[in-house]
Amino acid sequence: MPGARPQPLKLIPPIHRATHRIGLHIAQLSELGVTQPEAHILDHMACNGDCTVGELYGAFAHRRSTLTSVLDRLSEKKLIGREASEEDRRTFVIRLTPAGKSLAMRLHELLRELEARVIALVSARDVDGFTKVLVALEEVLQSRSDES
Repeated sequence: MPGARPQPLKLIPPIHRATHRIGLHIAQLSELGVTQPEAHILDHMACNGDCTVGELYGAFAHRRSTLTSVLDRLSEKKLIGREASEEDRRTFVIRLTPAGKSLAMRLHELLRELEARVIALVSARDVDGFTKVLVALEEVLQSRSDES
């Protein structure tokens, strides 16, 4: 029908808003001095330890140039170090510095508190369902990027 409006999307707008608000929340923690992408990498490393650039790429699916830029900023802030892997000299291992580890642990605690506040408002079934939706979304997007 000409001029008819499409039905509003159900998943994408709330996911986008929530992601944006998480970024704003991180930005309000100005004493941390990190951006949202930097914060996510630090939190990932707090939970997973040393990572290769490839592992970080797999975890976040940033463009490689974007990931390199984020890692450059973290390195300039002396929060991470990069070393060639002993197994494969073409691969770099990213390690948290002592300052990076301290900041990553503080950041993780702040994000854990935020997550706990949200989880307290919903049921375990809601969390499971939400997680399934996110996994399905990621699978669809991954299969589309594999086709490209």
